Amino acid sequence: MEGGVQKADKTEFKECFSLTWKHPYILRLAFSAGIGGLLFGYDTGVISGALLYIRDDFQQVERSTILQETIVSMAVAGAIVGAAFGGWMNDRFGRRPSILFADLLFFVGAIVMAVAPIPAIIIVGRIFVGLGVGMASMTSPLYISEASPAKIRGALVSTNGLLITGGQFLSYLINLAFTRTAGTWRWMLGVAGLPAFVQFILMLMLPESPRWLFRKDRKEEAAEILRKIYPSHEVEKEIEALRLSIEAEIADEGSVDGHGTFSKLKKGMGSIVVRRGLLAGVLVQVAQQFVGINTVMYYSPTIVQLAGYASNSTALALSLITSGLNAVGSIVSIFFVDRAGRRRLLLFSLIGIITCLALLSGVFFGVASHSPAVELSSQLLPGTCLTSESAGKEFCQAASREWYTRGCPSNFGWLALIGLGAYIISYSPGMGTVPWIVNSEIYPLRYRGVCGGVAAVANWVSNLIVTQTFLSLTEALGTAPTFLLFCCVSVVAFVVIFLVVPETKGLPFEEVETMLESKSYRAWKKRSVQAQS
Repeated sequence: MEGGVQKADKTEFKECFSLTWKHPYILRLAFSAGIGGLLFGYDTGVISGALLYIRDDFQQVERSTILQETIVSMAVAGAIVGAAFGGWMNDRFGRRPSILFADLLFFVGAIVMAVAPIPAIIIVGRIFVGLGVGMASMTSPLYISEASPAKIRGALVSTNGLLITGGQFLSYLINLAFTRTAGTWRWMLGVAGLPAFVQFILMLMLPESPRWLFRKDRKEEAAEILRKIYPSHEVEKEIEALRLSIEAEIADEGSVDGHGTFSKLKKGMGSIVVRRGLLAGVLVQVAQQFVGINTVMYYSPTIVQLAGYASNSTALALSLITSGLNAVGSIVSIFFVDRAGRRRLLLFSLIGIITCLALLSGVFFGVASHSPAVELSSQLLPGTCLTSESAGKEFCQAASREWYTRGCPSNFGWLALIGLGAYIISYSPGMGTVPWIVNSEIYPLRYRGVCGGVAAVANWVSNLIVTQTFLSLTEALGTAPTFLLFCCVSVVAFVVIFLVVPETKGLPFEEVETMLESKSYRAWKKRSVQAQS
């Protein structure tokens, strides 16, 4: 089964708008399932702002960097399990029950976090939400693709990716809205239960995926749904196309000895095509995380505070810029990925990422070198840094002064904001979306499900590693060396992608296989027109 972003061109989007306007049932299907993408984005983004206020409410969270990282990263750990369980549930029970179950997990997780009396309960709620995120990340685009007319399928699945980044942007807006409300972080985390409830109700009124029904030999039910999706003169042709597609799929599965994931993977690794494809697919997914994107998405308000902005609400407002740029970058990618090519977009994206991380490292070196020394005295002069064990926070706030929990006042803060914004602009159109597209194109058809699953797990595990270690790294090494470390990792990623990721732009799946099995294959070599024909 495949996940990630599916590309679509401008013509397909025009056709999409026209067809969904004429057939609102299609829009209803796509929108209802797409709420899963919105929830995915919201629940991964909301913790960045909520963490600021959780630290204020719980002393043990404020004192423990590992506890802060755990609160953030447990959703990622849950997503790894949710994605694996979701694949089994999708095949066994169908796409619709899987989405309904993900909604229950979202809703329960949101309520648990909203009423949590201690940090441990917040972590339990984050695990529930993570399970829902993992299931939604694979089930929502799958349901949309299988319940959409073929000619606008790419456009509708691409909107799921836009809803993910839109959900992240929405989470920053809602975080900002609740900054002056009693209970701040409880509202921020709990409000995710509302769209989960709405999607649950909407999905109860929608059918199962016609493809899943046909595969389970419930052909009449599948045909009835297709009659609602396609014009009457196209229905029989689509039913026949669906039958042929599923027969081909079953034949492909039969060509692989055994039906288990590990037996398929073991057989696949005997093929040079699968080995080369999997190497490229996994490395590009790992690189996507190790360039540090989720340090920005999960911790951007904290990073803004490290740059010298004390106020929680100010940090959230400024972080909204990065989330908005991420959403814009996803839109830009749709229009450029087929023009510039996958490989070129990845490499240019990494050049920008390396430059921005170097800038951020330099900014934080400047912030650190110009910070005032820590004073152990009780003189509360403006600009004085005190040890965190002192009672300075209460005195400062009583005198209407800013208390800088993370970082110190700095004239370099605006440069950090520019660096963060430029980093997102560089990342989103390239490293943000292209790894998923590469993984949808580079594997042989009969191994695409299992190889795509391995690459997705590699992505989530890498995400977990980065999320669980970022704050500890800033504490152990310092903020500037941490960003310099990510910069060095990005340089390595550039070299690796240059050496192992080929260009798949415009190539049929069969041609990709031919390219990978060639004895003269080199990822950096441009294929001639004759070789592609």
